[in-house]
Amino acid sequence: MSLSIVIMAAGKGTRMKSSRPKVLHKLAGRPMLAHVIGTTASLQADQQVVVTGHGAELVESSMTAAFAQAPLRFVRQEPQLGTGHAVQQAVPVLPEGGTTLILNGDTPLIEASTAQALVDACAGEHLALLTITLADATGYGRIVRDASGEQVLAIVEHKDASPAQRDIREVYTGMMAAPTARLKQWLARLDNRNAQGEYYLTDVVAMAQADGVKVVAAQPKDEVEVLGVNSPAQLAELERRHQRAQANRLMEQGVRLADPARFDLRGSLQCGADVDIDVNCVFEGKVTLADGVQIGANCVIRNATIGAGTVIHPFTHIDGDTQGATVGAGALIGPFARLRPGAELGDEVHIGNFVEVKNSTLAKGAKANHLAYLGDATVGERVNYGAGSITANYDGANKHRTVIGNDVHVGSNCVLIAPIQLGDGATIGGGSTIAKDAPAGQLTVARAKQVSLAGWNRPQKAKR
Repeated sequence: MSLSIVIMAAGKGTRMKSSRPKVLHKLAGRPMLAHVIGTTASLQADQQVVVTGHGAELVESSMTAAFAQAPLRFVRQEPQLGTGHAVQQAVPVLPEGGTTLILNGDTPLIEASTAQALVDACAGEHLALLTITLADATGYGRIVRDASGEQVLAIVEHKDASPAQRDIREVYTGMMAAPTARLKQWLARLDNRNAQGEYYLTDVVAMAQADGVKVVAAQPKDEVEVLGVNSPAQLAELERRHQRAQANRLMEQGVRLADPARFDLRGSLQCGADVDIDVNCVFEGKVTLADGVQIGANCVIRNATIGAGTVIHPFTHIDGDTQGATVGAGALIGPFARLRPGAELGDEVHIGNFVEVKNSTLAKGAKANHLAYLGDATVGERVNYGAGSITANYDGANKHRTVIGNDVHVGSNCVLIAPIQLGDGATIGGGSTIAKDAPAGQLTVARAKQVSLAGWNRPQKAKR
């Protein structure tokens, strides 16, 4: 049986007070709409139809770029005349048979298992609603049941509910699944005779009852799955709840977090045994931490693999971007170090404070402990790279590579002008600017002769 997913993402989000479309505001580093699309990909729907409206071009281009291989289609709701009107825009692209699952683009934490349970409850013949009981149901449509409490009779929007109905705590989450053919019929019969003058999707419940279609309900495992976002405050609250849930899952696996309230995961994090993470660390993209890794406070790590026993000292920034960054076992990185895309560090490498490494490989035991830059370089084993030294890898048009052999010692405050090669065991005298290859095993020095001028007077400020 075919499955179509309709995701409503047309709202302006006035309370967000932002020019950015609401569904593009980020939770855990990703647009809310991207969470929904990514989660439902596992349902293997025949198509995912995103209803756009406010900022439609930006929403559509963003999601097309993020999900190039997904069966996405876009339809536009202009103007926005309610939830029923939104789904009406999808009708022309929906098949005649199968099931249609309707989700919200501003409810980012829906689980795939919950969405599948809703589809299963529909079974191609029932109207299935996703409901939940909340302590505070303000703003939600109330579920009105019959006297036995078994049958759903209607959903009453908060704005149209009577005082007695507003006391009901079971609410509609905005998500449902329905037989597609039936849904099309019900959508064609919607009207806007209500307090808001809008076309409510919830009115299909009464139509299903009238047509003898059984109305059933499914519920999520946790209310966080169905919490929508309408304001910056709600987004921040949902972010904290989501981050705490992720922290809890990691701690259940044995990861030691110094303070789970000060932890942010904006991607995926795989941890081995005995991993320690201090406060205020942010993990983005895909990060892997092997056994015994220690992450100091205030680090940002993105798209990187860290080897066993490595210590990342506080305030280190590792950004692998699309190339990735790798650090071997037993390395010491930071504090205040920066590893950029293409950094490949071997075992027992030391990268110290205010050292930047980009598109470079450092073999086992190499060290750059202070105030240095290594870009487009190949560094051998046991190299000592002095403070203040840099690879001058860019000539204004092209990048060039520096090759440093094993056991090389580069003194402080050196400039290595690429392309250049330093042979095994070479020593570069401090303060040198090296523009030619340095022979293996020799001392190479390239600096001006020191001169002291007797009788020289320092310039003085003119007297007024």
